[in-house]
Amino acid sequence: MRPVEIKDGIHWIGAVDWNRRDFHGYSKAHKGTTYNNFLIVDEKVTLVDTVAEEFWGTLQCNVAQVLGDRKIDYFVINHLEPDHAGSLALAVEKYQPEKIYTSPMGQKSMMAHFKYKDWPVEVVPTGTEIKLGKRTLHFIETRMLHWPDSMLTYCPEAKLVFTNDAFGQNWATSERWADQVDRYRLEELMANYYANIVLPYSPVVIKTLAAIKEMGLEIDTICPDHGLMFRGDDCAWAMNKYQEFAEQKPKNKAVIVFDTMWHSTEKMAEAIASGLADEGVSVRVMCMKNNHHSDVMAEVFDAAAVIVGSPTHNNGILPLMADMLTYMKGLRPQNKIGSAIGSYGWSGECVKILTKWLEDMNMEVFDPIKTQFVPDHDVLGKCYEHGKQLAAAIKAKLA
Repeated sequence: MRPVEIKDGIHWIGAVDWNRRDFHGYSKAHKGTTYNNFLIVDEKVTLVDTVAEEFWGTLQCNVAQVLGDRKIDYFVINHLEPDHAGSLALAVEKYQPEKIYTSPMGQKSMMAHFKYKDWPVEVVPTGTEIKLGKRTLHFIETRMLHWPDSMLTYCPEAKLVFTNDAFGQNWATSERWADQVDRYRLEELMANYYANIVLPYSPVVIKTLAAIKEMGLEIDTICPDHGLMFRGDDCAWAMNKYQEFAEQKPKNKAVIVFDTMWHSTEKMAEAIASGLADEGVSVRVMCMKNNHHSDVMAEVFDAAAVIVGSPTHNNGILPLMADMLTYMKGLRPQNKIGSAIGSYGWSGECVKILTKWLEDMNMEVFDPIKTQFVPDHDVLGKCYEHGKQLAAAIKAKLA
């Protein structure tokens, strides 16, 4: 994709990764992704972030289209993760910047990644301001949103903020702006990204949004490092969505996530789903054999209840459920009701293990249901009633 001038003298020069499906090795990107980076043309030409190393050629081409033979003077590196700084060493060698600005933790990450010796790195803690000419840049550290090195870069003259991973979505598009695409799909992909990347750092999101409001920053353009950018009224919309995501207020929804060996646990899951649905609760039933853990997490994100199920296997639970619970616990979802179900043949430890996982995630845990071998009519009836009881608890929680 060719460069796009997003404000007078400020250009998107990123790369579109149309066929990316694996994101960071643990999450799915079903719609691909983009690596957004930017070029500010002023008295001091400034490159804001780079791109993944495999798109180094794209970066060079886009820089040349904007600058011709003019040199780049400064680099601003908001985040050192390889999808944004993967081309940094190559860019330093080619463009020989006068200065490389990064956060205090960014400098430590930069040294750890690149072992540089003579790069002109300058640390810019929160409150630092630099002049580019007719524009200035202000730096705001956002540690653990979502890495320790993360920072925002704000240009007051353009009312524009570069936010690195915050407000991002995994979406490869020919469009650059949120107002050019379907709003429902945009919100869905924003929520998916938040649920799988940003969720553990929700307290930092709330703190950062409050700080932006307190500082009185005028913002009419938000430029994340993945996906679509926001302009005009969409900036307030995006910030309101992030506030909503960070508060983790659940919806009238339950997710039943399970694995099954000979379909016994599956039958229990379906009976509970019927009880929930008959009481007006929206239900997702997801077997781990058919769903990636990041897709399950996107559904768990806004659910009021999470029901987990597995048969007993080798005195434990099935491996795909262990994977799912490990992943979910690391993302630290809040405000959930939890319940465990499972079948067993001999030892029956499954529901005890599953319940412990839910308790460790600080969920409001219901008594589990388990059955030996195949659930009969009575057991399935109990599961159905269990679903109705969970529905009542959800409604009470949302009241």
